[in-house]
Amino acid sequence: MQLQIIKSDRLYLKVAEQLNKLIDDGAIKPGQRFPSERELAEQLGVSRPTIREAMIALELSGVIEIRTGSGIYVTKQPRKREPELNDKGVGPFEILEIRYIIESEACALAAARITNEQIEELRKVVDEMEEEEKKPDASEKADQKFHSIIAQACQNSAIASVVEWLWDLRNESQLSTAFLQRIREEGVHPSISEHRKILQALEQRNPEKARTAMKIHIENATTNAAAHFNK
Repeated sequence: MQLQIIKSDRLYLKVAEQLNKLIDDGAIKPGQRFPSERELAEQLGVSRPTIREAMIALELSGVIEIRTGSGIYVTKQPRKREPELNDKGVGPFEILEIRYIIESEACALAAARITNEQIEELRKVVDEMEEEEKKPDASEKADQKFHSIIAQACQNSAIASVVEWLWDLRNESQLSTAFLQRIREEGVHPSISEHRKILQALEQRNPEKARTAMKIHIENATTNAAAHFNK
């Protein structure tokens, strides 16, 4: 199998296009299993998150299917038309990666500056999250509110604006929203216990503990999302 090194700003789209061409050329046939995420990342010269996002685009376009306990396969159904591999927005793994960098440091700063009123707000929001998760159509609005309060607690308008923008990117991206809906259906939801640990660190005004709690939370969110490809 001959693949080319990918060089582009919107990498996942170029990767998806090249993988789709392999299918069209018969290098990977209907019903055949795709090479591993690691193999593809090495051959294409991109990160594993980029491969995942290309796979999301292909899955949403009906080109591939993920089989529980088996892997990722080319669909067997004959194509009626070419898949729409157009720009569907920023991918969920890119967003998680930048959130890990920004929000962990923001959480540490917030631990030193957060007010008693904001602590109380966060307590109420965690309770809202618990109620929201009982509903079949949980929107995760409380989750976003939780992270927004922490950003505001930094007392730095630039940080608050960046964190708000990152959530807007997630909510406005077709690729991200469709994928998040899919993994919610598989039982992946925001962890209430992890949010409580972040809150506890903030209550203690402990920057290092707050940073670590946020890092663990976003790392786990990334791992849980990636499990979609390893079923």
